[in-house]
Amino acid sequence: MTNRGEQVKANLLSRRSILAITAVVDIALHAGPALVGGKLIAARHNLSPRHLETLLQALGRAKILNGLRGPHGGYELARKPRGITVGEIVRMVVAADSPDKIEASSTLARKVIEPSIRKAIDDFLANLDAITEDLRSAAIVARVLEAEAPNEPAADKLGVANDK
Repeated sequence: MTNRGEQVKANLLSRRSILAITAVVDIALHAGPALVGGKLIAARHNLSPRHLETLLQALGRAKILNGLRGPHGGYELARKPRGITVGEIVRMVVAADSPDKIEASSTLARKVIEPSIRKAIDDFLANLDAITEDLRSAAIVARVLEAEAPNEPAADKLGVANDK
């Protein structure tokens, strides 16, 4: 329990949601004439390629990414960055990870608690829907690409990603 006024530190998004958002922003940052390889994304974020691949495939099924298999395969955004919201990505992960709806065990839970929680979740997702290419822009401002490859100018690495 926390004292009044003390900030509660909780991660409301699952690790998988954060990973999905990271992967989509990474692909937006590294977009160019060639597709972005899943193994490269995994390496940049110290992840297991096998674990990441299942998430990338789910993002493809959700029409957030386009993927191509094979030696020259990889991923690209299915739409322009401003057309993909963080809320959409989180909804995809939640839908993929959640079992069917669990029925409330009491009238109090069904008539009072669930509707209140549902409204709070809907408000939270609406706020996430307001975040689109903002994360990509913030990554550019933070010079994330330069940190990955200090010898390459960020502008050269962005290529056509600026408005893909």
